[in-house]
This record gives sequence, C-alpha cells and structure tokens, in this order.
Amino acid sequence: MKISEKEISHPIHPHHKLKLEYTEIPFTCDGCKEAGIGLKYSCHQEYCDSDQFDLHKVCAVATPIINISFYRKCIFEFHHHPPGEEKRICDACRNEVLGFVYHCKRCGFDLHPCCANLPQVLDDGEHNLYLCHKLAGACHRCGGKGPGWSYRSRCETYNLHLSCVKELLVESWEAMYLKVDKNKVREIQTRIPSLEAALAKNHGGIRGGKIRRCCKMAGGAIRLIVSAILGDPTSIIAAVVEGFISK
Repeated sequence: MKISEKEISHPIHPHHKLKLEYTEIPFTCDGCKEAGIGLKYSCHQEYCDSDQFDLHKVCAVATPIINISFYRKCIFEFHHHPPGEEKRICDACRNEVLGFVYHCKRCGFDLHPCCANLPQVLDDGEHNLYLCHKLAGACHRCGGKGPGWSYRSRCETYNLHLSCVKELLVESWEAMYLKVDKNKVREIQTRIPSLEAALAKNHGGIRGGKIRRCCKMAGGAIRLIVSAILGDPTSIIAAVVEGFISK
C-alpha cells in the first residue's frame, strides 16, 4: 500500500486510488463493515464497480502489527478477513467481526481496527473518561457488569460498555443496515434517540434534578465515545454527533 498525505492505493480496491476526505454523514466502512464518520478514504470514480467505496482512516492505513496494553502477552496482526471458519467476536465491543480485524493467533483475541485504536482517555473539557478492560461498576445504560471494554469517569460515577453505546448507535442508525438502495441510505442523516429515557430506566432510585444531571453527564460521555467508535475521536465530530441527538 502506497501512502501519501491525501491519497492512497489499497490492495482490496486496487483499480482506483482512494482520496482522504471529511464527512459529517455516517457511512459503512467497506473494510471492517462497521459504521464511520469524519475522516475516511473514498473512491468516487464514475465507472467504479462499487457505488461508493469507503474506508475508515484507521482501516485504510492500518499498522500490520500492534500491541494492546490490556493484553500484554498478545501480538495482534492485521487481517483483511476474519481468520478461520468459526464466528469471531470483537473482544472490545462484543460485536461480530465481519471484515478487517486485528487477531492474536496465540490467544485468539480479536479487535475491530477502530476498537483497537480507541483513545485511552477522552476529555470533554470538564470530565475525563478512561478506557477500561473491565467495568469498575454497573454500566450506566444496561445496569450490568458483562464482558467487554468500557469507559468510566475518574470518580466512577458512571461506566459505559462500548457494546451498549454501539447498541444506541445501531438503534438510531438502523437505516444504515437495511437492504435498501445504497445511495438512498447514504443520504440519510438519522438521529440518536433521546438518551434520558434509555439511561433513566436503570436509575430508579434517583429522581428529579439528580437524574437529569446524571443523564446529562452520561449523554456527554456517549457523544465522545460514539465519535471515538466511529473512527474520529475529535471535538469536532463530538459536536456533530451531538447535533444528531434528539432533544
């Protein structure tokens, strides 16, 4: 793969070069098959076999071998397809692996490229969120302590599974996965549903102003985590995601 600042050639799309661009419209990455927003590499050739070809930036210029602090004995190698014949699950977000993946042959762990590149710390200007291998407390959305990575606040007031944040994302952007005209899907800017109802149901003992403040903090956390999951953990994208949220 040849890389320049704004243009690359990629082995899974060899006939045309891919150009780096910025989008505020959600897309599905043709590499990892996960949702994306922000910076991506795309093909817009008029006579391309694909209607449109998009790759997350981290998928397009993936490092061949990486190490993850949570798995000190593991060496993760990049694959264009899930290795083996059995179903593979991302150990970070618990979603099925359908395309590009980082895989540890020794231990059998798998990570989506965007999950493997999640920032250790997300800063919204007021609170820091820390990436954790395991939950320190009950998840703010599901109320459980199941497997998978999470982000937590320093004070441990709230913890959020990556899988739960992805569920919110899929619920709101389900049109991305419907079997309808691809061009029509790409024109849809859907909305993340109101977070207060989804989050409040797990806080039966909290009322009034306290639950509003609690859900407001969690809503801010979700905006940051969603932007990171989608491959572009920047304040600009967090603001775009915030614009999708129903009031």
